[in-house]
Amino acid sequence: MAATPDTSPVHYPWYKKEDTDAFFALFQNNIANFVIIAITMLGMGFPASIVFGQVLPGAAVAVMVGNFYYAWSAARLARRENRTDVTALSYGISTPVMFVFLFGVLLPAMQLTGDAELAWKVAVAACFISGAIEAAISLIGRWVQHHLPRAAMLGAVAGVALTFIAGEMLFKTLEIPVIGLLVLAIIIVGLVGRVAMPFRIPTSLFAIVIGTTLAYLIGATEDGQFSDAFTHLGFYPLLPTLAWFEGLGLLLTGMLAVLTVVLPITLYNAIETMNNVEAMEAAGDKYDVRECQAVDGAGTMIGALFGGVFPTTVYIATVGAKWMGAGRGYSILNGAVYAIATMFGLIAALAAIIPVSVVAPILVFVGMSMIATAFQSNDSRYYPAVALAMLPYFANYVMTRFNRGAGEVVSDISPAIVSLGQGAMFTAILIGAMTVSVIDHQFRRAAVFAAVAAGFSFIGLMHAPELAFHAAGDYMLGYLVMGALFLYFAWQQERLAAPRPVTPPSSAD
Repeated sequence: MAATPDTSPVHYPWYKKEDTDAFFALFQNNIANFVIIAITMLGMGFPASIVFGQVLPGAAVAVMVGNFYYAWSAARLARRENRTDVTALSYGISTPVMFVFLFGVLLPAMQLTGDAELAWKVAVAACFISGAIEAAISLIGRWVQHHLPRAAMLGAVAGVALTFIAGEMLFKTLEIPVIGLLVLAIIIVGLVGRVAMPFRIPTSLFAIVIGTTLAYLIGATEDGQFSDAFTHLGFYPLLPTLAWFEGLGLLLTGMLAVLTVVLPITLYNAIETMNNVEAMEAAGDKYDVRECQAVDGAGTMIGALFGGVFPTTVYIATVGAKWMGAGRGYSILNGAVYAIATMFGLIAALAAIIPVSVVAPILVFVGMSMIATAFQSNDSRYYPAVALAMLPYFANYVMTRFNRGAGEVVSDISPAIVSLGQGAMFTAILIGAMTVSVIDHQFRRAAVFAAVAAGFSFIGLMHAPELAFHAAGDYMLGYLVMGALFLYFAWQQERLAAPRPVTPPSSAD
């Protein structure tokens, strides 16, 4: 008699050892963004009371809400599929979106109003509107996911991973070579080679402890760095505010131009969520993209209600956590720690104590895993599409890092760098989608993607600094020409495939 299969529900743990590695990877990535936010806003003239008392606590609330929800969502998926290897989605502030809000919303608002509090309220309102737009976009998220090729979406994500994560963090790793290379070696041995660390300590924790200790032993830190780390300690309660409501009036009357920045970057954020959910499905965990976009929008709005000014998204580091074998514990811990650390000013202290060269190699691994997943989850014939979709982010990286001076800095290399970097996510996906369609000999589909690219260029979602009619006319014309070429090959393909009429043989007299 055949044995009856065991259908008893599995135990999905609240926390396991692998969650520690994933926690440090996610925490350090988010903390880097928080520190950049603090330093940049203070440099713009925003007082510490707004930066540490409003903006960072608001961002922490959004991070906490999103991480707790996605931990619950992972448990729901584990129960539904009766397995224990489900990884919760990572959640945080997107680095490209953060830079756009810093220099495209906060800075112009500060320059136009000349008042830090008014500028902050305008940015809070812009953040709230961004969250509402993304929640609305969720209604068509699954349709978009179904019609965009996986190779194009994952190629675009891999472009972000190669430049903003793995590439930039490798630069940071080598700023102190003795420490950075040692920590990188630990990460390669432990997370890539999957070799256990001494005393079974999680790899990321072991790397941070060893790297930080060595940095202080060899004097690789600045004088007074340890003591200066505690200057912003205090109590910053997580309290709701009406700043978003007050800012709406300012935004909709005298600063409508800011909304031309909010719309495209929100579309970008929604697509980034879609791409990262797609990447997780490729890695083995299938989540509903519409639900994730709605949650990201809601999390952004909740953060704005508490004074936050930065939209949040399903994070690109999720696949790295999957590779580490994490479950839901890292997500729960990340949300809780961020809330506590922000309330007591510990984020700035931690960031100051631990050298960047110590945490950067962990993020190099996250970028590596994203790039590897983009190729591993696609058939080898689509590799050219993945590679092509990665390339626009080289331009976007240069453009973002040089901000408004990019055109002058790179003019001797190519004037196209800036225009290619503008709307890089859309460019990457659409060019990748055209390539996939051509590989499959679906030329009419390629022509449709070319037409969409032409439309996006016309209104300024791609290759232009702002939304406007006929914003990038040369690019629009170029994509239309591409579409015409694809239609020619579609016509030729259909002509050759059409059955030829059979001529009956003539009868002999």
